Amino acid sequence: MTTTLVKETSPPAAAGAGTIRRPRRRGRVVALLFALPALLLLGALVVYPVLFSVGRSFFDASGTRFVGGENYAEMFRDPATLKAIRNTAVWVVVAPTLLTGLGLILAVLVEKVRWATAFKLLLFMPMAVSFLAAGIIFRLAYDEDPDKGVLNAAVVAVHDAFEGTSSYPTARARDGQGLTKEADGSYRTAAGVSPGDTVALGLVGVQPKDLPAGAEPAYGAAARTAGPGELRGVVYLDFTPGGGGEQGVVDRRESGLPEMRVEAVRDGRAVVSTTTASDGSFRFADLADGSYTVRLPAANFAPPYEGVSWLGPTLVTPAIIGAYLWIWTGFAMVLIGAGLSTLPRDALEAARMDGANEWQIFRRITVPLLAPVLTVVFVTLVINVMKVFDLVYIIAPGPVQEDATVLATQMWLVSFGGGNNQGLGSALGVLLLLLVIPAMVFNVRRFRRSQR
Repeated sequence: MTTTLVKETSPPAAAGAGTIRRPRRRGRVVALLFALPALLLLGALVVYPVLFSVGRSFFDASGTRFVGGENYAEMFRDPATLKAIRNTAVWVVVAPTLLTGLGLILAVLVEKVRWATAFKLLLFMPMAVSFLAAGIIFRLAYDEDPDKGVLNAAVVAVHDAFEGTSSYPTARARDGQGLTKEADGSYRTAAGVSPGDTVALGLVGVQPKDLPAGAEPAYGAAARTAGPGELRGVVYLDFTPGGGGEQGVVDRRESGLPEMRVEAVRDGRAVVSTTTASDGSFRFADLADGSYTVRLPAANFAPPYEGVSWLGPTLVTPAIIGAYLWIWTGFAMVLIGAGLSTLPRDALEAARMDGANEWQIFRRITVPLLAPVLTVVFVTLVINVMKVFDLVYIIAPGPVQEDATVLATQMWLVSFGGGNNQGLGSALGVLLLLLVIPAMVFNVRRFRRSQR
């Protein structure tokens, strides 16, 4: 028997490495082919516009003459741009802070609500509304006319409930009919009166349909005579419906003006006051002898309270921030609530066992443990508010557009909204990009750190 020994040989190491590299290389090529459409889209919609804007910012308005950094210098010389930078700073400081705080408070409180899911859904629903629709909604809500703006309707209702309102804002006295107008808007009798006299104070400028309900004819009240120590009178509408009548005389069909404040004045001081009855009559009893002046205070003729000018130069930015809070509070609440659900319950229970109250648990345990989530929410909102455009452009009326402008709206106005200076507009866009990039880098690093 012959035994043959066969020597085993191993393949060259280089050949084995090449065999392994080929599938890897093929996998990278396949992955690149799948990612290529997205990369092309990203380049066309993001990279190219950024590079083009950077290049365009060094040219003049027409784009034909190179001006270097002139557009960047012009940015900080233009008052409108400086106001946009200031308003953007207000947005960055106020809106994310309020949203993060509201989101944290609501997330903690919702955990204790029985219908927590329905409550979260209700608060998150504004996120489904576009900024355009939300802007239109709040433009109507902030309308200064109480008959249109719901906020001013509520403000006027509360004001009138406590302060009252004048029933005769348009009333006035005829010239030469015995009443003199004072500098403060009140009316007084031109001649002095004494106890035992009866005075008739005629006013015009009130539409019969605007008279208070229950107003009665003043003729009977004018016919009454005053007793000893008594001063009587009537305040009436010196106008006869359908025409006719005599000026300065109370006719049978002329109405009294009820609820009118009347004062008896002596030596410049109101001695006594009263309110007219439904027929416009008033009566001062037990007056001391002497000469008096009958006065109708200015409050009788004060214009009605119209509410707050929400979209005026002073309040337009806070009003728009309020609309922004309405939209994004649900977003902050849901993200913080997700972080809250991952907190170790044993730490909270241990604190309760040690006698800590809910406020101490919230301040010393919940907030510190949620710090990473709160930071991410805050930085995300900072990035978002730097780019806010729709709400500012839609809610702010034309006359106060400059008072509410932020960098995004200023960039659009300078480039396309009448300025037609796309060089300066591109410089504003580059400035906005430079402000957003640090926040984006910070957020990306935090995400990577949390994944590790």
